[in-house]
Amino acid sequence: MKLKTFLGGIHPPGNKRLSEGKRIEAIPLPQKVYIPLVQHIGAPCEAKVEIGQKVKKGELLADSQAFVSAPVHASLSGSVIEIKNYPHAGGNQVKTIIIESDGLDEWVKEPQNGQNPLKLSPDEIKQKIRQAGIVGLGGAAFPSHVKLSPPKEKKIDAVILNGVECEPYLTADHQLMMEKPADIVKGLQIIMRALGVKQGYIGIEANKPDAVQAMQEATKEDSHIEVVGLKVKYPQGAEKQLIKAVLDREVPPPPGLPMDVGAVIQNVGTAYAIYEALSSGKPLIERVVTITGKGIKKPKNLSLRIGTLFSEVIDYCGGLTGEVGKILMGGPMMGLAQYTTQVPVIKGTSGILILPKGESPPTKAGRCINCGMCVRACPMKLIPSILGTYCERDLLDEAEEAQVLNCIECGSCVYVCPAKRHLVQIIKYGKSAILAKKREQKNKS
Repeated sequence: MKLKTFLGGIHPPGNKRLSEGKRIEAIPLPQKVYIPLVQHIGAPCEAKVEIGQKVKKGELLADSQAFVSAPVHASLSGSVIEIKNYPHAGGNQVKTIIIESDGLDEWVKEPQNGQNPLKLSPDEIKQKIRQAGIVGLGGAAFPSHVKLSPPKEKKIDAVILNGVECEPYLTADHQLMMEKPADIVKGLQIIMRALGVKQGYIGIEANKPDAVQAMQEATKEDSHIEVVGLKVKYPQGAEKQLIKAVLDREVPPPPGLPMDVGAVIQNVGTAYAIYEALSSGKPLIERVVTITGKGIKKPKNLSLRIGTLFSEVIDYCGGLTGEVGKILMGGPMMGLAQYTTQVPVIKGTSGILILPKGESPPTKAGRCINCGMCVRACPMKLIPSILGTYCERDLLDEAEEAQVLNCIECGSCVYVCPAKRHLVQIIKYGKSAILAKKREQKNKS
């Protein structure tokens, strides 16, 4: 198999052996779950339940009338004891429904296996995906029904499943491909039907030969799906880089999207969730998460109910090995640092990474020495050093002209920077300021 890739990128240590090959486990039922009403890109949900109300597993808790949104459901049965602002893994506090378990774990509607989703119309498929609250499980958490509803003028001819998992430490997608390959393929077939697409691809890096073999075996009866081997490189799993590697198409700069080059990307975990939802009626109430790092005693791949606190997950994995340097939701490149373990697992939680003190990177940044290493590493062919300087000095027009909005915030520039400049944080600030300025101008016009 000839391996494909993209220009640029980096090769950070994988550190995947800590949890690699660990079978997916389900932890004991939590006593309480904390379910935020914001777990996706788009409009927040509004609570449809009240304090004191009894709910069952899979019951609708909150929803929104907005198209770009996704409902949330109860991940266990019990009573709603509080609805209040509570810490969120995104770093802020959001309205959260707290449910105390009754220990029964009863479904509001028992999943019915044996349904054939491919007999549904594309519109019916998209409706059921929305009703199930499914969002992208690779980390972005973009509502899946929206991604599967491109404008009519955008002709989609390819669906790519992202099985790359290029982020160091994380192995949840790898293990899911090993344990549920047939269901993932069925999820891909459902996505292809929803879009009216004839050709599907599954991109997997070469450091997962067992997953490549498992997915090839699962697709051997479907000539319209191809497993594509990819070189081991970060960020090989980013949408634009994956499209370039698999299809040799370049997504145009913002506001350009994958659909502008006829492609839709979904994560393998999302495909599995779609299959479960449409084959049995099960909403998205749990997901596979990697708990790893040298700061945790027993790294694992776990199936976790949405709303389970990080602290409970850490306890189940044997606790900490010593003093913690940093806890991240996600991996070391694009993960979000946490100030407390009293935050819940959400739909976008792909991993919980615990780095011991001394292993986390230095926080003090030096001055740019104009070495150009960030330019060579940037997978978007940008000049991160210049973008960082523009954003630091609030030269927003200059930053926009230099294509700052095309940055995918992968962190490759920070990884190679000898001065350890906080380029991603600086560029994020600049992008936010530019977009806020555009919104203000639009509101005035």
